[in-house]
Amino acid sequence: MRIGSINPSLGVELAFGLFLAVLAAQPDPAVAQAPAAQAPATAPATGGTTQAPVSPGVNAKPASSTPAGTGSEPPPGVPDDASAVTLELTSRPVAFTSATAEWANGFKSVIGEIAKVDAAIKKAGLTPAGRPFALFVETGDKNFQFEAMVPLAGKPEGKELTDGVKIGESPSGKAIKFLHRGAYDDIDSTYDLITAFLDEKGLESQNRFVEEYLTDTTEPDDANLEADIYVFLK
Repeated sequence: MRIGSINPSLGVELAFGLFLAVLAAQPDPAVAQAPAAQAPATAPATGGTTQAPVSPGVNAKPASSTPAGTGSEPPPGVPDDASAVTLELTSRPVAFTSATAEWANGFKSVIGEIAKVDAAIKKAGLTPAGRPFALFVETGDKNFQFEAMVPLAGKPEGKELTDGVKIGESPSGKAIKFLHRGAYDDIDSTYDLITAFLDEKGLESQNRFVEEYLTDTTEPDDANLEADIYVFLK
């Protein structure tokens, strides 16, 4: 399952109960502030009372954050410090490829495309400016379409590098950031919780979302994977 199939009617009852247990103890959302260059990092934003990590693939003006609570036994894929943060994302230069992959081999396909982008950036003498990420633009039962992106320090001249790698802009718009910590094979558990969260809040998502990979994990069963998921709202 991915966000492309997420809408309020698909809230999973079990995941809904687990996620509400995580959220129950928390106060109303607070205003968040995006920090300057970290991993992940973006340009600083002003205002707000707390700070939340923001994808280096996009610039963000924080809207509000909805912290999730700390449970004694957090649901699969969600760490003790899990949170959901609402951000207003603005675009920045990226190098990217477009591809289609089957879910059965999805993670390795995404990582392979990211490696292709990295190689083209290096060959062109460009400077990457953050962690790589994948923009999922269309999802189906068997396969999905995505763009593998690596943010750049500046936008170079020209529209294309080697090996079909292009120059473009990262996605923008209002989004909610969720955390996933654990094997990619288990990421559907996190998406089930996201479905339940959107259902409980009465929110509708667009048919696109971003997975930003904070570690250099290349195997889908590697429990050390850390990824942030950005869900774009209607």
